[in-house]
This record gives sequence, structure tokens and C-alpha cells, in this order.
Amino acid sequence: MIANERITALLADYNDALNASSTEAVMKLYADDGVFMPPYSESAVGATAVRQAYDAVFNTIRLNVKFTIVEIIQLSPGWAFARTNSAGTTTEHSTGAVSHEGNQELFIFKQDDTGSWKIARYSFSPTSPPKQR
Repeated sequence: MIANERITALLADYNDALNASSTEAVMKLYADDGVFMPPYSESAVGATAVRQAYDAVFNTIRLNVKFTIVEIIQLSPGWAFARTNSAGTTTEHSTGAVSHEGNQELFIFKQDDTGSWKIARYSFSPTSPPKQR
């Protein structure tokens, strides 16, 4: 399916943007009315709030993660859902402490007016406690 191929490519780009700590690259992948739902904090809704949320993440930690797609489901024309697992490490800038992470990511995607897929909503849930090295 073409939608699955485009969403798979979008997720690969998102993974690369996270590992590069690039808010600008992440923002190109989000819809203008996107929603970032990190656990244990308030939702970031809209381009400005999502940008600030990623800036805060990247100013705190460096990510080295890899996504594995579990499923992609076409919800309706122009909308899709994806569930992924990720594993890797995070490094705290302030201390250099490295944690091993395992998370489950949930994405809702929508097509924009040009037919490009964008992230409309993103959230994650830790699947294992961080392990300090």
C-alpha cells in the first residue's frame, strides 16, 4: 500500500530527526495542529507548543533510538494509525548519565492538502524502567 510506504518513510524521518536532536526536522513532519502527548506532562497542541516541547526534550537529553513498526492501520481516507516500539539509549546533557529505554509509540497521521502524510498526534509509554549504566 502506498499509504503504508509513505508512513513508514515518515517514521524513518522522525527517527532520524530525534537522533539528530533537530526540532526543525521534527516540525517539518508535524501537521500545524499537531499534538504531542508526553507522559507525566501537559499536552503540547499546535505548532508553537509542539516546537517548545521538542526543544525542551532536546535541551535535556540526547536520543539514540530505533523504531520498529508493529502495525499501521488506515482509519479512513486521509487518516492512519501506527503503533511502534522503540529501544535505545538516552544521555542526559547535564550529567552524561546514559539510560536504556524501551517505549511504545502511538501515532495518528493525517494527509494535508497536498496529499503528504503528517504527524497529527504522538504519544509514548515507557515499556521498561530506565536502567542507568
